[in-house]
Amino acid sequence: MATNAEINGQNKENQAGRHQEVGHKSLLQSDALYQYILETSVYPREPEPMKQLRQLTANHPWNIMTTSADEGQFLNMLLKLINAKNTMEIGVYTGYSLLATALALPHDGKTEYHGSFDFIFVDADKDNYLNYHKRLIDLVKVGGLIGYDNTLWNGAVVAPPDAPLRKYVRYYKDFVLELNKALAVDPRIEICQLPVGDGITLCRRIS
Repeated sequence: MATNAEINGQNKENQAGRHQEVGHKSLLQSDALYQYILETSVYPREPEPMKQLRQLTANHPWNIMTTSADEGQFLNMLLKLINAKNTMEIGVYTGYSLLATALALPHDGKTEYHGSFDFIFVDADKDNYLNYHKRLIDLVKVGGLIGYDNTLWNGAVVAPPDAPLRKYVRYYKDFVLELNKALAVDPRIEICQLPVGDGITLCRRIS
């Protein structure tokens, strides 16, 4: 049986191995499995401009704010599948997710277009997510998608009230919970919440 010292040492080692990748907010319990996904499926296919931007962002002290590489790959394929041409992004940071979107668009596509949007991605101030939703639901076309990032919020959405959370995580937690509850009962949309990155909720407008 392992001693307390050995267990504590292992815990520190495990913590030291976390968040080594830019934007690593994966909810997978195994960092090794997440690394396998990146090295096997994501990085070999990552476009060179996205790779360069990811590596530059890695040097920024707030690099945890960026979209993770696996989520960037997901967004890129999603936009191709729905044949999106007119898109909008709210909250850009260094532009990794925006670049993933731009590279997915056809030659006649536009990353900003005043009219009916095929896809809108929101990764901005969480305390305004509901305000964004009230405006965006009228901007996305029927059949179009809105994607809200960070809707599982570091797993904090299921954390007990006395859980030791970082200050910013605790502050925005209630706003994320409020958004999730509102999206779940909004009759104008169909939703699918995915544990990709820090959680992304896709909303398909149906009316």
